[in-house]
Amino acid sequence: MGKYFGTDGFRGEANDNLTFDHAVKIGRFLGWYYGAKEGKKARIVIGKDTRRSSYMFEYALCTGLMASGADAYIMHVTTTPSVSYITRTDGFDCGIMISASHNPYYDNGIKLMNYNGEKMDEETILEIEKYIDGEIPELPLAKKADIGRTVDYVAGRNRYIGYLISLSKYSFNGKKVGLDVANGSAWSIAKGVFDALGAKTYVINNEPDGFNINTDCGSTHIEHLQKFVVENGLDVGFAYDGDADRCLCVDEKGNVVTGDHIMYIYGLYMKERGKLINNTVVTTVMSNFGLYKALDKVGIDYAKTKVGDKYVYENMVKYGNRIGGEQSGHIIFTKYATTGDGIMTSLKLMEVMLAKEKPMSELAAPVVFYPQVLKNVRVHSKPDAQNDPDVQAAVQKVADALGDDGRILVRESGTEPVIRVMVEAGTDEICEKYVDEVIDVIRAKGHIV
Repeated sequence: MGKYFGTDGFRGEANDNLTFDHAVKIGRFLGWYYGAKEGKKARIVIGKDTRRSSYMFEYALCTGLMASGADAYIMHVTTTPSVSYITRTDGFDCGIMISASHNPYYDNGIKLMNYNGEKMDEETILEIEKYIDGEIPELPLAKKADIGRTVDYVAGRNRYIGYLISLSKYSFNGKKVGLDVANGSAWSIAKGVFDALGAKTYVINNEPDGFNINTDCGSTHIEHLQKFVVENGLDVGFAYDGDADRCLCVDEKGNVVTGDHIMYIYGLYMKERGKLINNTVVTTVMSNFGLYKALDKVGIDYAKTKVGDKYVYENMVKYGNRIGGEQSGHIIFTKYATTGDGIMTSLKLMEVMLAKEKPMSELAAPVVFYPQVLKNVRVHSKPDAQNDPDVQAAVQKVADALGDDGRILVRESGTEPVIRVMVEAGTDEICEKYVDEVIDVIRAKGHIV
């Protein structure tokens, strides 16, 4: 990861550690990099979520792009996956999404995508960071007819909506569906898709005002959708985050269906139809042990990557796997998209419900979550703590004791001087016991601050 850009873009509090000037410079570099450097006029597409500062960053990015000679195509309020789709299908040089995903309204982020709608490569990101820090000489300004322009591109968003509708194999007629659009990007898209497919659609948190995105709503506060589904007798509910690249589900009984459940449900559906290439579902190391036990029972293999949908996607591309994701609801279907897509995920779950003629509660039932205890310890040095022979021996001792009835995971935080110790086992008491045993060794060896 770079100085500014992490695994999911440049994120920070608006005009604090992510500023208007940062956005202008990012636009300046991208306009030059894909334009003057290549001897052409660059075409770059931009989308944003509903938070107040997204409008400021949109204009800042456009200013930088046009000053470097690029044309900026503006999709306005839309989802991250829609920008990815349009970048890929409409031949843009790159795509930009302005969003801080599930963060509060005062944060924002700039997500960059390559021509294929994938997350921008590290080499280009590092060059952008050098320009931001003044390590690259000032770039030439476009002159005369070479100055760029903005183009209203709401048509791109509409084509994406049409694409989503085209993916459904079934009519949703007769199904009562709840949607929590988090006062975010899905507000302008999700209901129209479900209505077009014939569902009786009930929507909550669909009045964005620039400040209420993700506030006590959406996939990070799914308890509201749980209550809404039960009170209204709905068949199923779906909750998105601020930029709609993730989705969690609520079954007809009000139970949460996580990303782990979703990967099991659709992975099994693919296997039954002979569509699960490599017979593999790609997870991160933070997927629950219960998912792996459920996959074992139906004979499905699984891969485990580092935390982050970026790493899930990299594994899928490298090995040709077709479904993967995170417990948080970032689910990737590589046949249809190059990024997680919350609305697409909900459509795929509807497909399984209708194809199997089963309620969501029955489809999700085989995945029984194991109790989990996760504790963070602040350390002097993450590598020293992780690589200490006595710590490693303590971890191995716990792993041996758990056997096939649980697991232990010890990993470094990517952003803090913290070691995370997590155990999943049959009871909370067992989890607590083994987590504390490992932490006691880390403390005894003097690693804890």
